[in-house]
Amino acid sequence: MTLVPTAPNVLLELLVGVGLQRAAEIVYARRTARGLLANGARFVRDDGMGLIVAVHAAWFAACLAEGSLAGVGFGWWTGLGMLLFALGAALRYGSMAALRGRWSTRVFVLPDAPLVTTGPYRFLRHPIYLGVSLELAGLPLAFGLWRTAAVVAVLNALALRRRIRLEEKALGLGAPA
Repeated sequence: MTLVPTAPNVLLELLVGVGLQRAAEIVYARRTARGLLANGARFVRDDGMGLIVAVHAAWFAACLAEGSLAGVGFGWWTGLGMLLFALGAALRYGSMAALRGRWSTRVFVLPDAPLVTTGPYRFLRHPIYLGVSLELAGLPLAFGLWRTAAVVAVLNALALRRRIRLEEKALGLGAPA
């Protein structure tokens, strides 16, 4: 007897996997934060992180709620959604790799350190945020969770708009072009 994966089970497994991944990233970010502080970095308290955490928590909850209430399924949209999710993850991890010991979930200003211009940062000013946006849209789309994808996309855009402004102010940069 072969087991055929069902959309609800695959969605739940992916959400658990993403949750565990994010938890591991928080542990890593705390370690890099200690290193940044030890190297003279200044922690920016007002960095919009609370709103970002709220959006991500809402994303998990909305995926589960819409999936339970409206149901989930596979369709033509599944490949597109998974492609967006995979591209987002690749862009996010490429950005994290380019930042190396300077990556954190919070904003730190390392005096006299030049901006990173390698990896995805050669082409985009905030590639990690684009990667996260693709992930947040892609996974719900892969399972036909259209409302979740739409609502979270708007909330995430608002959170990132605030975050980018606060981050660029802290770094002494002008508004993005």
